[in-house]
Amino acid sequence: MKAKNSKKRAVVCSRKTKETNITVSLNVDGHGKTNIDTGIGLLDHMLELFAFWGFFDLNIKAKGDAKKIDIHHTNEDIGIVLGEAFKKALGKMSGLKRSAYSIVPMEDIVATVVVDISGRSHFRAIEFVNSKATHIRDIRGYSLEYANHFFEGFTKKLGINLALKITGKNDDLHTVLEPVFKALGKAMDEATQVDKRRKGVPSTKGLID
Repeated sequence: MKAKNSKKRAVVCSRKTKETNITVSLNVDGHGKTNIDTGIGLLDHMLELFAFWGFFDLNIKAKGDAKKIDIHHTNEDIGIVLGEAFKKALGKMSGLKRSAYSIVPMEDIVATVVVDISGRSHFRAIEFVNSKATHIRDIRGYSLEYANHFFEGFTKKLGINLALKITGKNDDLHTVLEPVFKALGKAMDEATQVDKRRKGVPSTKGLID
C-alpha cells in the first residue's frame, strides 16, 4: 500500500495486486465531490451517496478480475483501500471527535449507523431487527453479502468499530443499502471532525493505532 499525504487531511492511496488495481483520492474536509468508477454500478452509487452526505471529496478508480472471476476481489479491496485512505488522512487523530451515530430512513427502511474510530476493528454484519436478510434480492450481481465484505475490509483497515442496524421490511437491496451508506457518510463526517476543546488524541491511553 502506498500513500501520498498533503498539508490538508487529504491523501492518495493505491493498491495493486494480481487481482486488482485500485487508486483512491480522499479529502476528508471536502465538499462531497466525487468521480467514482469501480466497475460495480451499485457500489459506485452507494459510495457517491457516502461521500455526498459526509462532505468527502472522493475519487476512486478500480480495475479487477470481475470478468474473469467475479466482483469479490474488487469489492473487498475497494473497502480496504478506502479504509487505508481515511487512516492516512486522519494521521495522529489529534482532537478528533472519534465516535458518532446517524439514523436515516428510506421508505419503510430505517438505517442506524454507529462508528467509533478507536483503532480496534469490529464489524459483524448488517443487523436486521424485524426482517430477514435472506429475502433481499441481488441487483446485477451485487448482494448483501458483498456489502458486508466491503464494510469488513473498510473496518479492518481503518481500525473502526462499526455497527449497522436495519429496521423495517423491504426486499430491494438498493432501498436497504442507500440509507446505510448515507448514514455512514453522516456519522463519519461527525466522527472525523476536530473538537477544539480536545487536546491531543481522543483516548485515555493517549494513543489510537
